[in-house]
Amino acid sequence: MGMLDLARRTGAPIAGGASRIWLRLYLNEVGPLVSLLALSLLGYGFFALAHEVGEGSTAALDRRLLLALRNPADLADPIGPPWLEEAMRDITGWGSVVTIVVLTASVCAYLALTQRRRVAAFVLAAVGGGEGVSTVLKLFYHRPRPDLVPHGMEVFTASFPSGHAMMSAIAFLTLGILLARVERRRRVSAMIMVLAIAMTLLVGLSRVYLGVHWPSDVLAGWTVGAAWAALCWFVALQLQRRGDVEPTGPPAA
Repeated sequence: MGMLDLARRTGAPIAGGASRIWLRLYLNEVGPLVSLLALSLLGYGFFALAHEVGEGSTAALDRRLLLALRNPADLADPIGPPWLEEAMRDITGWGSVVTIVVLTASVCAYLALTQRRRVAAFVLAAVGGGEGVSTVLKLFYHRPRPDLVPHGMEVFTASFPSGHAMMSAIAFLTLGILLARVERRRRVSAMIMVLAIAMTLLVGLSRVYLGVHWPSDVLAGWTVGAAWAALCWFVALQLQRRGDVEPTGPPAA
């Protein structure tokens, strides 16, 4: 059914009513369906991967990929020029606890100052809850860090799933969705989401490049982080539909 046909059948005015119709469909049908589908697929993907890791099925591929990023003559030397290794250390910092905390606190402060306190509380709960899930999963699986190559930086926690990959997915995707919904222009919304996804991918890749995570750790972090972001997306839609959080405006067409 086209937007004009839907407007005629519901009696909504065509001029200025299309955005309201789309918002109603998004909150009640399209958004919840897509978010639940994403949550189901990503959640299944994570547990399937965790099972394969536990069985040792990913060990050979993990080793091959990790060694492919190292100089065969000196495993302490990642491939590429020295500036690339330094750049990877900078990029991996995007997913650190300090960066995520500062970014989340800054966004929440902005939302609170612009009279969107409940949205700020939701963002804080989403990111904080994700950090809690990451800690629980690391303690549960307790996979050792890679010992195949020297680490490019200090590490202090277990390996599976990658906390940097997971938290960057949660923070960047959640905030990206929020900003994309505020922006009415489709190209700008698309650019915001592309940047959020690109930053998430780069953080994960940097962890493998620096030798502090197996590739399967990073893939698991991406998967469970995106699944948590999808869950938060679904919850946000329900809260907005009930009027429990301030609306951020109609999503981009």
